[in-house]
Amino acid sequence: MMPLLAALLLLAAAQSAPTAPTGQQGLGGPAVPGVCLLSREAIFANAKAGKAATARLQQLAEQAQAEVDVLRKPVEVEVQALQAEGAKLSPEQRRAREQALAPKLKAVQDKTQHSIREIDATRAKAMARLAAALQPVIAKVYTARNCGLLIDRNSVLGGNLSNDLTAAAVAALDGTMETITFEREVLPVQTAAPAR
Repeated sequence: MMPLLAALLLLAAAQSAPTAPTGQQGLGGPAVPGVCLLSREAIFANAKAGKAATARLQQLAEQAQAEVDVLRKPVEVEVQALQAEGAKLSPEQRRAREQALAPKLKAVQDKTQHSIREIDATRAKAMARLAAALQPVIAKVYTARNCGLLIDRNSVLGGNLSNDLTAAAVAALDGTMETITFEREVLPVQTAAPAR
């Protein structure tokens, strides 16, 4: 699989990992009045806008990978040719060909790193927008359920999980924000400092 896309798909998979169902009893015991649970990750993974963001990020990552592939494929052909002819070349010829390939390989690496930074910046900005839209939703659900303390559900080792606000927050967010649109962030190209 393409390296850039693979890394981003792993990130998306981690965000949408299955979580404990709402109302699961865990270790049991009575519900603690006023103590509520919430999983922001599960909200982002299950809300319509979160799913739209994940799909858009995947699309942008595929586009970025295609841009990198345009640079990478011709360089790979040159590397394979050098490897095939390596035994026939003198050490000087091999060194000269390797030196000629070095800037091309660096260009591919630089483009890959730049694309990763842009996709990461895009993801961070999209997640910030989702988080901003989610905050008033969480406050509304929190108040409606008479919560006095909100705990990250992913930090709970056990107990009565009936005061989980996650599903209600997903439904409320879906009612206010069904989708999200964004473009890939454009970052300035970083140039290496000249060697001294």
